[in-house]
Amino acid sequence: MALFDIFQRRRPIRDNRELAEFIDGNAAFLIQKAIYEYSRARAGHYSKVLFKEPEFHKAVEVSRWRAFPLGLAMVAEIADGVLRPRSGADPLRDFDTLVAVVLSVFDRYPVPDVLGTEVWQELRADLERRLRQISLHPVKRALEVPEQYATLYFDLMPIHEKLRGRDFETTHNYLKVTLCNIHDELTKRIEGQPLAQLAAVG
Repeated sequence: MALFDIFQRRRPIRDNRELAEFIDGNAAFLIQKAIYEYSRARAGHYSKVLFKEPEFHKAVEVSRWRAFPLGLAMVAEIADGVLRPRSGADPLRDFDTLVAVVLSVFDRYPVPDVLGTEVWQELRADLERRLRQISLHPVKRALEVPEQYATLYFDLMPIHEKLRGRDFETTHNYLKVTLCNIHDELTKRIEGQPLAQLAAVG
């Protein structure tokens, strides 16, 4: 996942390749930041020791790769919310292009060893299903996007459920705030750009 790519200089988004990089980097950041920070917070003084444990490292890997498609779906819905009002005469064609871009991001990663091919293919199919559902309802506000994903994401945290406490709302709010920031950044980066190239995969 392109977690650290988002710290590069912000450039205009002019085509699908640049849109894919935006979605990839922000989906990775959205998912991984909370997993690592939440795990450190829950482990407290023992976090350095915990993160060195092979079993915990594997649990983190499972969490982040299982959650990555959720991150892609959320950022894709943000992208749809920004792009749909700007779409041309055929918004469904433009949406199909967005779906293809997001799936191309998923497909750029090899099957994670901690999951295996069967699970990875199931996650891809679930991602495509979620993406197709986005076009079936009006554009949501950015802070509404994580509503259907927050519980799924929180349940993937690599911390035993008995130790999680009442932290769901904190995680939900983190998703809301981060997705609002992603929405604002994408809006700025496409403002004034010729978006015709976003209507064809390339």
